[in-house]
Amino acid sequence: MKRTFLLYLGVIWLLGCNKPSEKHIQIQLGEISEVPFTDVRFNDEFWAPRMEINRTVSIPSAFYQCEINGRFDNFALAGGLIQGEHQGDFSFDDTDPYKIIEGASYALAVKYDPELDAYMDSVITLITAAQEEDGYLTTCVTNNCTRLSRWWGSSRWEKINSHELYNCGHLYEAAVAHYKATGKRTLLDVAIKNADLVCDVFGLGEGQIKYPSGHPIIEMALVKLYHVTGNKKYLDQAHYFVDEAGRLSNGRKPGIYSQDHKPVLEQDEIVGHAVRAGYFYSGVTDVASLQHDRELFDAVSRVWENMAGKKLYINGGIGSRAQGEGFGPDYELNNFNNYCETCASIANVYWNQRMFLATGNSKYIDVLERTLYNGVLSGVSLSGDKFFYDNPLASHGVHQRQEWFGCACCPGNVTRFMASVPGYVYATHKNDVYVNLFVSGNAKITLEKGEIELEQITKYPWEGNVEIKLNRAISKEFAIHVRIPGWAVNRPVPTDLYRYVDDEKPHVSLTVNGKTIEVKPVHGYVVIDRKWEEGDKVSLHMDMPVRRTQAHDNVYYNEGLLSMERGPVLYALESVDQPEDFLFNIVIPRDARILSRFDKALLNGVVVLEGEAFMVSRDSVSGQLLGTPFTFKAVPYSTWNNRGRGQLVVWTPEKAEYAILRPEPTIASQAEQVGGWGYNDQFEPKSSSDLNTPYHYWWLKQGSEESVGYQFNKPETISNVEVYWLVFDHYDVSYRAPESWKLLYKEGNTWREVKNPSAYGVEPDQYNKVTFDPVTTTELKLVAQLQRNKEGVSQDQDFKGYSGGIIEWKVNN
Repeated sequence: MKRTFLLYLGVIWLLGCNKPSEKHIQIQLGEISEVPFTDVRFNDEFWAPRMEINRTVSIPSAFYQCEINGRFDNFALAGGLIQGEHQGDFSFDDTDPYKIIEGASYALAVKYDPELDAYMDSVITLITAAQEEDGYLTTCVTNNCTRLSRWWGSSRWEKINSHELYNCGHLYEAAVAHYKATGKRTLLDVAIKNADLVCDVFGLGEGQIKYPSGHPIIEMALVKLYHVTGNKKYLDQAHYFVDEAGRLSNGRKPGIYSQDHKPVLEQDEIVGHAVRAGYFYSGVTDVASLQHDRELFDAVSRVWENMAGKKLYINGGIGSRAQGEGFGPDYELNNFNNYCETCASIANVYWNQRMFLATGNSKYIDVLERTLYNGVLSGVSLSGDKFFYDNPLASHGVHQRQEWFGCACCPGNVTRFMASVPGYVYATHKNDVYVNLFVSGNAKITLEKGEIELEQITKYPWEGNVEIKLNRAISKEFAIHVRIPGWAVNRPVPTDLYRYVDDEKPHVSLTVNGKTIEVKPVHGYVVIDRKWEEGDKVSLHMDMPVRRTQAHDNVYYNEGLLSMERGPVLYALESVDQPEDFLFNIVIPRDARILSRFDKALLNGVVVLEGEAFMVSRDSVSGQLLGTPFTFKAVPYSTWNNRGRGQLVVWTPEKAEYAILRPEPTIASQAEQVGGWGYNDQFEPKSSSDLNTPYHYWWLKQGSEESVGYQFNKPETISNVEVYWLVFDHYDVSYRAPESWKLLYKEGNTWREVKNPSAYGVEPDQYNKVTFDPVTTTELKLVAQLQRNKEGVSQDQDFKGYSGGIIEWKVNN
């Protein structure tokens, strides 16, 4: 009987080796840890080359831009090493060197470079010199740059949005990375001295300043400093900044822009500046996890659900509006004018990683992966030296990556992020290993019971086959959690915001040493719990058909439109690949036959899609819509604009009725826009609040007189114009039709108003046509008096009136 029982147990154990574990893993907040990027080495053909380009091109070019744009000189000036004037236009320019130092430190830890090490030492010497005796460090304040006083005021810590604490946060993150990579304390000591000052200055004590951070990042940066130093006061200070948001003490007004409109525990919608939001909620998640604050974590979870369910772009980007670089209302997911700032995508990765670490739920990795392969990678060229600030999902050919920006937050952010990607692949919980991303390479992973070594072999994201080999195991039983991506089980995102519309049923299979494991994911993972041996191999296969994706019905800007995906990769049409350079009349039917193939010679090697489509035009006689069949080519969205400027479209119509027909050239469309852009693209607006149609707006202008114009290639005779005004509300400033306007034409060197104009209309949701005596001119100017605050209308002394804008301005003979 005893022998029979033991035999029975042995059979059960063997069967257990071939089935996923059904044990319920109890995860407490803060128990999961990421495997450090320094313990993960890539040798694949996708990420490893990009990381090497980041090391050899992006980081050096960004440091060079800091040299020629005065970023280093500002530190030298603050340290008394040189004389001169403070350079740059922003109070947060100090963060550019900090971010690049962080990225360079990550790169140095992976591949030592003595020249880079010495270069960073020289930069850190300048930073150290700039620090004031008590630890304060913001160069424009130390240099008393009154030109930038609109940012910081007249003394330290005077303004909540001064970016002084933002500077501090990036300093701490750079210092921690540099210390971990080199073991040197040079920058870490600077950071600690500054953090001690911040802890003394800000808090609830008598005489302390009671403000939130303004532009968040110091929250998660203080947490990193806590991890390195073990000093709990830094964690407590991070919690203070989290709690201070929305407290609205000292009579300050609600600040939606900086998530300061209500206490975190009362928030349930993501609003304001998208980068600030991503950084802030990353810090909130850190604090909630480390201090096991379930109430705080539940609050940030509610905000995440709103983001992922109502405000997440198909490329993983966040932030629909250029105004305030942030969020609009639920389901406002416009394509032409969406912002999706590169920094916001990076912040979204940070946040989702932390949400995963807090819960062990793969739905956060699903969003992270979508953002990583699409929203982040689109922000940098394949050459590594040109960057996007915003990442549109449709462009009529005006977008182009740049080497640098006056506000240069994105290039530096890309350099630090790209070097850190290996840190997102694996995580551990006691003796469990999570395999979150699929990248060829090797990893040393420390569990409670010892160290193991894993090797991945895969051509992901182009192929769905992944092998995970145990090159070193431990004698104890442990579990490997293999993530089954949402896209592989018919779920593009872990909410109802997007869905696949085809009938594909991709096959997913998993084996251990050739024996089949049942694929029944728990929280997105197949958990294989067993005693592993050296040489054991897990094989994962995921079909990668081309999928058509539809947005939620409430996303009205995507009505009648579908996108294309394959695996984690989002696809787009570029004009360079199509028969004609106009893309918005291309229809790809829902049931179109689409094939994929790997093109080694294109864009450093990518899988391209090719399939059935037709171009829509209108018969000049009958007026009927006509369709001309052709074969389209689509490339990964992240690679667009690497072959020159041209049109882009991600969401394509599935029927002719949703296509935008190629417009005929007009006087306006062929003219040069003066003083603005976006008002002569010939895309017809649906309303004055149509943010999906390119438009011009007078940003941060209220109640003032503003103008835009046309400059013609030759003298044109004009007798009427039509203007469609922009009208919508925003948390920073609202847009209205102007109080009044007039039309001027240039005669010689003199501007004159047109004669006998009909009424200058200011009606919303329609074209306002004004006719006048014909004029022949080479330049035309529209002068608008923006609506001013009328006495008694508002008690708000800061309210000067409304801003305004133009969606379309037609010019006719």
